[in-house]
Amino acid sequence: MRHITLIPSWLRILLILLLVMGILFRFCNLDGKIYSHDETYTSLRISGYTVDEAKQQIFNGGVINQESFTKFQSPNLDKDVNDTIMSLVKEVPQYPPLYYVIARFWLEIFGNSVTAIRSLSALISLLIFPCIYWLCRELFNVPLSMPGVVIALMAISPIQLIYAQEAREYILWLVTIILSSAALLRAIRLESKDKSESEKIQQIPDNFTTWVIYTVTLALSLYTCLWSVFVAAAHGIYVIIIAQFRLTKIVRGYLLASVLGYLAFIPWLAILIADFFQFLISADETTRQVSQIPLIPFWFMQISRIFFDLDLSLKNPIRYLISIIFLTLIGYAIYFLCRTTNYKVWLFIMALIIVPAVPIILPDLMSGGIRSDYEPYLMPFYLGIQITVAYLLATQIYNGSLSHRLTWLIILLLVIICGMVSCRVNYQAETWWSKRVSYSNAQVAKIINQAESPLLISNSVGINYGNVFSLSYRVLPKVRFLLLQDQKIPNIPNGFSDIYLLNTTEEWRRKIATKYQYKTEIIDNNNYYSLWKLVKLRTQRQRVTT
Repeated sequence: MRHITLIPSWLRILLILLLVMGILFRFCNLDGKIYSHDETYTSLRISGYTVDEAKQQIFNGGVINQESFTKFQSPNLDKDVNDTIMSLVKEVPQYPPLYYVIARFWLEIFGNSVTAIRSLSALISLLIFPCIYWLCRELFNVPLSMPGVVIALMAISPIQLIYAQEAREYILWLVTIILSSAALLRAIRLESKDKSESEKIQQIPDNFTTWVIYTVTLALSLYTCLWSVFVAAAHGIYVIIIAQFRLTKIVRGYLLASVLGYLAFIPWLAILIADFFQFLISADETTRQVSQIPLIPFWFMQISRIFFDLDLSLKNPIRYLISIIFLTLIGYAIYFLCRTTNYKVWLFIMALIIVPAVPIILPDLMSGGIRSDYEPYLMPFYLGIQITVAYLLATQIYNGSLSHRLTWLIILLLVIICGMVSCRVNYQAETWWSKRVSYSNAQVAKIINQAESPLLISNSVGINYGNVFSLSYRVLPKVRFLLLQDQKIPNIPNGFSDIYLLNTTEEWRRKIATKYQYKTEIIDNNNYYSLWKLVKLRTQRQRVTT
């Protein structure tokens, strides 16, 4: 690593350019993609209302317009920040309140819009760059080149761009992960230095401050995402192993800082314990379904999305070629990291990659299916992979023969091009794989908007609740909604040119069609839900005339 302490001017300019491009991609076209099912739940929590309250007023069998949803998707005078916290306590305590409280204050200042709420995530994502610089300095002790390559790759990483434009807590969680990791490594480094007695006395304030930073960032991480427990477990495993399972000063400092961090989390932990059984039954606001997507190909595709993502279908043969190429690069990067660095370096990165990912991978392996809503919890995994690949590329472009350096420089440029192309395609798209159950909502909204006077009928069962709210952001003001909490036959008023049924069961569609003498036609069908249209049956007299 001594050979790459300095960075040539051409590479410095390139890295700065990539950083600027990454920032621009984060803030451009924030409202271009559909406001997804999951994001509408974010807005609901920010408003201070609960799902039950929204269902009582929205899914009541009456005809409503687009504006009726606004009350439950924005801060209002009827509810305050305490109601935001209490809505989480009552219904989803598995979602800690930090991001939602910050988002509520943000919207009260900058107004309620898709651009406003997503701009908060985009702004938070900028904190990643100085934080990752600090983390890489602590890991590799190199002034600029290695951290610079990591920053550049993360700036144009398609997986980073996705969550930097999501109205969810995951990008804030990544910032807390990086900060707590850097603080822990700094504390270990300061405690490990051989110093004289006078230097030890002078170093005490720095050591204390660093452990305090770790305590605070650990608590913030826990208040952002419960999956931080597994990141903390990775930290603990790392500390215990490098201490050779002895109760050293470093272990004592880590235990004290961790205990204080968890003590700060006790108020919310008590809420979780009180709601323990419900938490085990339902760990998300959506209805989880195990997908039949092949397990191994899906995971290979997800890993390659760290560097290259065009939202290709799993059935696309190009996807397999892309996955093989990037898996080869990542596999060699891990091998190179473990072979060329001190065990304290590669052990930390491997713990960050493996420990938080195991609780996600094992259930999938046992069930033989994919729970697609768990992708955001792979943030530590993505981070570790990006650091590993950046280390490989940063070292190889400086070492070996001229042909060797040129080869790896070409590989670096190809990885950069893949990231830039991915960000460019993502920038133009109306939807993306991360929208999951709302993936087709943009197309569905276009179909409904084409009607002269459309009515959309649905209920609050399963994913319908969130998807109806998601569609309300895309449909025109002329669209009307008739929403129910169950599958009773609705009272459909006259005056609508087109009547659509969103994700209804076959029995419910049949009952509605029979009562009103309609037939149903499928308009759009995807992996998660379907859109049907009611078409008036021709009478016997009309058939004779025809």
